[in-house]
Amino acid sequence: MELKDTAYIPLYLDYSTNNTELEDCKRSCLSTCSCKAAQFRFSDPANTMGNCLLLNQVFSLVNNDGALNKTTLFIKVQNSCNLQSSPLSEKKQKRVVTIVGSTIGASFGLLFMVLTCLAFVSRRRKGLEEAEEEEFLDHVPGMPTRFSFEELTVMTENFSKKLGEGGFGSVFEGTMSDDTKIAVKHLQGFGNVKKSFLAEVATIGSIQHVNLVRLVGFCAEKSHRLLVYEYMANVSLDKWIFRRKQEQFLTWDVRKKIISDIAKGLAYLHEDCNNKIIRLDIKPHNILLDHDFNAKVSDFGLSKLVGKDESKIVTAMRGTPGYLAPEWLNSVITEKVDVYSFGVVVLEIICGRKNLDRLQDEDDMHLLSLFKRKAKETQLLEMVDKNCEDMQLHREEAVEMMRIAAWCLQSDYTKRPSMSLVVKVLQGLVAAETDLDYSFPYPPMTRRDAEANQERELAVVGISLPVPSKLSGPR
Repeated sequence: MELKDTAYIPLYLDYSTNNTELEDCKRSCLSTCSCKAAQFRFSDPANTMGNCLLLNQVFSLVNNDGALNKTTLFIKVQNSCNLQSSPLSEKKQKRVVTIVGSTIGASFGLLFMVLTCLAFVSRRRKGLEEAEEEEFLDHVPGMPTRFSFEELTVMTENFSKKLGEGGFGSVFEGTMSDDTKIAVKHLQGFGNVKKSFLAEVATIGSIQHVNLVRLVGFCAEKSHRLLVYEYMANVSLDKWIFRRKQEQFLTWDVRKKIISDIAKGLAYLHEDCNNKIIRLDIKPHNILLDHDFNAKVSDFGLSKLVGKDESKIVTAMRGTPGYLAPEWLNSVITEKVDVYSFGVVVLEIICGRKNLDRLQDEDDMHLLSLFKRKAKETQLLEMVDKNCEDMQLHREEAVEMMRIAAWCLQSDYTKRPSMSLVVKVLQGLVAAETDLDYSFPYPPMTRRDAEANQERELAVVGISLPVPSKLSGPR
């Protein structure tokens, strides 16, 4: 078979015969048994004479059109007219088919065995990791009760009474065998779910404090991850302070006690645990109220444990816009980020509104901006919740509480008080700082900015935060 302007790779070969004709090159290959192909390279302008190379190996083909020296390639093939079917050739073909089939079958069989072994090793490794994880949970001191998934399914009536959506799953109402109500958080999804589960269990499993939501138990069975909390009858704090139309408002004494309860819970986390615990996401949605309106800090999935000797930690940004301290921008934080968030929550409790409220006039949408302006105008009394008559009767006391909030909101975190100092101030044991800077770091927002921020309010880096709360259990 003749192929013009075609050559074998490599292009530059050592031609064995020089100054010969094209047909002589072709006949030389046909007469040589070992020759598989002949490559002829023209060496004169008339393309009549050239160099001949006989090849006994098969190389890759390349188009040589346009090259300085044209080439023609002859490939030796069997003449189709000489092909005769014979028993011998048929037998040979069958043998080839058998060999090829056996080779392919063996290859697939080997591949299947390798994949099976890899799957087995992967499952075994996963099983060992789960066993190590569960063994770790079993040996954590003071761990709460461990429930089976079947037990929790019965307690929650097959998870039929949904209380709301949490950051990593749904929360369901349940009842234990002794008629004790519980809130069961069923963690779902991937990514941080496992990490969050271990963080919550390891952090609050052995912690007992009246102002922290108690973890009753947990479930770590196969892929199931559930947390069982004490049931909080009066839902989360945001339900009581952000609703404009409601028959019952929290009185000043109740609000003052809630502020004190939050401060005590945070002071315990910061200073009285074996390891300092920074809550990282203090907001009304995460403050739950029991039947007697005792406030408890909940949901430690975002907590960061720090050794007592560590003054600062570096972590990814966590929390909710509006409650984040300015030092988050540097990613180096201390427990003072909780103090800042506490200051924002105190203002919201006293004013009965969100720190970012789109229903307000544009100048008043941002609570900290309004706080700064009213402090400068000495009109803080006007900020006290106007929807509650009892709050209006205690406006002077409420303003004093605002000054404690301002102390907690100082831009320089070293000038903020510790939570234990806040507790002492609330108890009347020490006086609050009076030399305060009201130049808070958050500038006023336009209505368009506020609307855009509202869409992002429940989503921050690495966190999927709850939809508007509907739950009586922990978030």
